[in-house]
Amino acid sequence: MTSSAGSSCTSTPRQKQRRSSRRSCHTPGRDSQALSALGDFQTLPLEIFQMVLNYLSVKDISMLSMVSKTISSRLVNYISTSSGTRRLLLQDFHSPELPGRKEGASILEHYKSLGLLLKRCTLLLPTRDRLKYVHKVLSGVSCFKLNGCASPLHCLGLQCYGVFLQILTAGWDELECHRVFNFLWELSNLARKVQTVVSGKPGSARRLELRIRLYCRGVLLPAGSHRSDSAFWLTRILKPWPMVNQARLLYIIFGPVSSLDGHVVWQKMIEGPTDESSLKGLADAIKLLYGTEAREWTADDVISLVDELSVLPQEWLMENNARLLLLSGNSICFTFLASKAVNGRAVELARLMVFMALVCEKDLYCMDWAVKMMQKVCKVFSTPWERNNFLQCLENTFAHMLMDMLQAVLAGEQDEQDSSFLNLFHLVNAQANFHKEILYLAMGSASSTT
Repeated sequence: MTSSAGSSCTSTPRQKQRRSSRRSCHTPGRDSQALSALGDFQTLPLEIFQMVLNYLSVKDISMLSMVSKTISSRLVNYISTSSGTRRLLLQDFHSPELPGRKEGASILEHYKSLGLLLKRCTLLLPTRDRLKYVHKVLSGVSCFKLNGCASPLHCLGLQCYGVFLQILTAGWDELECHRVFNFLWELSNLARKVQTVVSGKPGSARRLELRIRLYCRGVLLPAGSHRSDSAFWLTRILKPWPMVNQARLLYIIFGPVSSLDGHVVWQKMIEGPTDESSLKGLADAIKLLYGTEAREWTADDVISLVDELSVLPQEWLMENNARLLLLSGNSICFTFLASKAVNGRAVELARLMVFMALVCEKDLYCMDWAVKMMQKVCKVFSTPWERNNFLQCLENTFAHMLMDMLQAVLAGEQDEQDSSFLNLFHLVNAQANFHKEILYLAMGSASSTT
């Protein structure tokens, strides 16, 4: 037993040599596996490998990153080198040719490809580490920062950053996207900046309003995004704030801007009738929040948001309210009008209905749309008296508006565009066409019953 135990615990020099050789072969074995994962590139020194990458397109490098984990790690190191940075992080966002379609599209395509490359290279990392690595790579590009560019209106930097993030985060689940938003929110200190613009007087921080608008539209809401993605990011931007601040922020991001300096025009909706182009951005945002993609918004939320919008910075002209509702689509328009009917606001509802008819006349919409909308609203009233009262208010509103406009024309209140006479002309035609559609509807119903 003793001899057996001793022999089991004692090694001969030959045994020690064999064990030593087995230990010494362990590390080279791993190295050879790593080298074999490089394929034909294993014969090249690292410097030559990186020189070869300079001759490949970003899309080709992105495809190469999927060959093996070893090659992917080498590419991660290459991206962080000075030569990789110069090669991949193009920064000619202000070139004179960029407004041209071809050149502007090419740099956006480059950053889409770069987003896919970094998406594949960081595939095995946790979301937090992926974001840290991406930030480390992009931190040197000043035009990707909210206040980083001296000429933001003539810069494609934020748009490139937006398409980069769009590709990087495509397919990520909602929790990961929440982390992305929180990361960007903290990185750009957006909470404090947004607090400044929504709590102050509209227009008191014009440059900051412009920066927030460009950052949100370029980075978080890039053109071409899927509706579900846009709804998610817009919800993240708006939801942390009270409703009145949500409306202010929505106007900053999507409201009309000056063609001269790009600043938000706060007086546009209260100084006179505006056009569709000034309201289209707001209308599209409202449709997005009212749609099925925005799960965190109820119909009441959206109606309240529209109500708050219509008093920024003061009460809008009713014609602009009507035009916004028409552009927002049938569903939100009916829901908004029905809420007025349910709450007994017949006079306000009648005025809004008349201005909808006026907008249909001015903007060449079919007048039967306005009549059918009025029919639907009439069904909301719970008693015949309420419905008849609304119809009486509607006719009174037409009469009062016609008299006011006629008085303005007779008093000679004309401007260079003869707007008083033009408004009277449109309103007379709107009333005639509105009642013509009602007669068609009534006579059609009468003939069908006989």
